[in-house]
Amino acid sequence: MRSNNKKLFSKAKHYLVGGVDSPVRSFRYAGCRPLLIKSGRGSKIYDYDGNVYSDYVLSWGASILGHARADIAAGLKERIGFGINFGTTNEPEVELAEIIHQAVPFVDKIRFVNSGTEAVMSAIRLARGVTKRDKILKFENSYHGSADFLLLKGGSGLSSLKIAASAGVPDNFLKDTLVAPYGNIELVKEVFKKYAAQIAAVIVEPVGGNHGVIPLNRGFLLGLRKITKETRSLLIFDEVITGFRFGFGTVASLIGIKPDLICLGKIIGGGLPVGAYGGSSKIMNHLAPLGKVYQASTFSGNPIVMQAGLGTLKALKKLKNDYARLDKLTEHLALGLRRITQTKKVQLKIEYCGSMFSIKFNEKKHFQKFYKKLLDQGVYFAPSEFEANFLSFAHTAKDIEDTLVAAEKALDKV
Repeated sequence: MRSNNKKLFSKAKHYLVGGVDSPVRSFRYAGCRPLLIKSGRGSKIYDYDGNVYSDYVLSWGASILGHARADIAAGLKERIGFGINFGTTNEPEVELAEIIHQAVPFVDKIRFVNSGTEAVMSAIRLARGVTKRDKILKFENSYHGSADFLLLKGGSGLSSLKIAASAGVPDNFLKDTLVAPYGNIELVKEVFKKYAAQIAAVIVEPVGGNHGVIPLNRGFLLGLRKITKETRSLLIFDEVITGFRFGFGTVASLIGIKPDLICLGKIIGGGLPVGAYGGSSKIMNHLAPLGKVYQASTFSGNPIVMQAGLGTLKALKKLKNDYARLDKLTEHLALGLRRITQTKKVQLKIEYCGSMFSIKFNEKKHFQKFYKKLLDQGVYFAPSEFEANFLSFAHTAKDIEDTLVAAEKALDKV
């Protein structure tokens, strides 16, 4: 009998490009048929054939509380009874802005949008409007969304597909995007020697999550803060992935560095489409309707999304002392994987930071074998070595032990 998953994916390929709405969902890098997920609860997800998986993708990091949490679902059910969207300011929108400000005090004002890409695009437009400069500096293997001018030497899906930029992006769109190696402050200084008067902003992920996990480098980030202050460029932290993942707030707040602008997403929407950017009133008041930098959206501040985000952040505030437990579980998993690879004498690199981790084999074919065997045992890792994996507050010590057992069996097949 043909499986429900196969039937649904066959139908999807008739109507969706490649059967997916985002390339990494195709599982092409993993070399296997993609998962199609019907439901989730806690740390587990279920496909259309009833198979169960321990989920370490978590909607690409957004579902930090796990799936189908009762209090979040109840809040959404109540909120949706009032209507879906009105295109006006609403109470959950204001309350979500307030709780973000309380957690990240240097964000005086915030603007909600619909995705991380939109947040980054808008923050860079704002930086250019404030500084009256055109160029931006980003770093190799850093992914800041799918805007044309940011796809140069990006990580994430671009790394999986082995392309430096996308077809359809005119060279002229990239002329004001400068790229430097991450972590080398001396090379950044060289870029600024040549272009300082033209650089509107430097954008950086404080913890990289789109070329595998790139751990925190506070010294480098401090160097960026010093250079941007000296040259009157703006420093933008892209914390779409990391915001509220390492603690109740941002990495910027945790390490004591105040960027000029910060971009948020994923977790602040509780799994619904969201993005946001914020900073001081002095900078943010350059936005229309107060200033001359235009940005607008029909669905920004959608009350359903705002309710999901508000419920999530309220829950995280209560759990703020439990982040250490989440980090310990991740460390236990990462070190356990390292121990197994040493025992099996397999060339596998495991990086982790907070509740994020990634794996990279020396050869792609080894990842593919490992990945398929993990899926067979009900463990769902990101289907590319260039994507990060995540833990949620719903994960337990038993989940980790079961995953390590599955990983050991999978590595026997590599």
